[in-house]
Amino acid sequence: MSSPTPLTKVLIYGGKTGWIGGKMAVLLKENGVEFVLADARCENRADVAAELDSVKPSHVFMAAGITGRPNIDWCEDHMPETIRTNVIGTLNLADLCNERGIHCTVYATGCIFKYDDAHPLGSGVGFTEDDVPNFDESFYSKTKGYMEPMLRCYPTCLILRVRMPISDDLSHRNFITKIVKYERVVNIPNSMTVLTEMLPASLAMAKKGLTGVYNFCNPGVISHNECLDLYTKYIDPTYKYMNFTLEEQSKILKAGRSNNELDSTKLMRDMPEGIVINDIKTAVELCMQRMQKNLTEEYGPLPDSLPKEVRKN
Repeated sequence: MSSPTPLTKVLIYGGKTGWIGGKMAVLLKENGVEFVLADARCENRADVAAELDSVKPSHVFMAAGITGRPNIDWCEDHMPETIRTNVIGTLNLADLCNERGIHCTVYATGCIFKYDDAHPLGSGVGFTEDDVPNFDESFYSKTKGYMEPMLRCYPTCLILRVRMPISDDLSHRNFITKIVKYERVVNIPNSMTVLTEMLPASLAMAKKGLTGVYNFCNPGVISHNECLDLYTKYIDPTYKYMNFTLEEQSKILKAGRSNNELDSTKLMRDMPEGIVINDIKTAVELCMQRMQKNLTEEYGPLPDSLPKEVRKN
């Protein structure tokens, strides 16, 4: 942990077009924190350096990155573009912030692990912050696996391993919105990140001056089926889904998908006072309750008024 620097001005990369960056901008505004949405592209080192020197932020939030559209399979056919942003861009920003003594929070990923003999499915034994990534079956995850050991070298950098992020809106990035539109899903328990709870936690962690790697997920695991059952309970009682196996799933995907449990011990131990983080099953149910309220207020009685974002066809 570095010495805390008063959080007076934040520069957000990925704030203009990114999902998490945009949510952080809203959160900062609600908390009365001055912030600037970055213009420079992270891979352009000279532009980033000039922007940092012009804005003079006390803290930087790095939420820019390529995950691909409609999913990470895109990265398999766009490797240089993926490296340019996810590796070169992130390292540029971390390096330039370190040179200037600026605290830099990187919203990274925990999709760099898969269940193995030491961390079996259903065992409750999660990967810790010290474990070496063991999943590289997608190019996206491979680049993220490259990044983490290098980011650890920067004493001003906070690296947050986000997984399967969930929100109470209908963003196409929302894990719930994604799986609702699938015809079939795998039923595997995973660590996940409910943004409504976790993004305020990241702000508190930056204020506290925490650095290094953290598993940035709600404690525990939840399965795809459990998520969809809660969706059926609160949003659409008519919704139906089917399961398929990992082997069947692999036939329709270009790249593999990470399934794992991340240990939350370090996160909960170091969490600043006053921050509430629920276990994942409670957090997802509360999220669905908020989504029900939000959708009803915006669109009218559910499920008949559900917008196209959550319809399969």
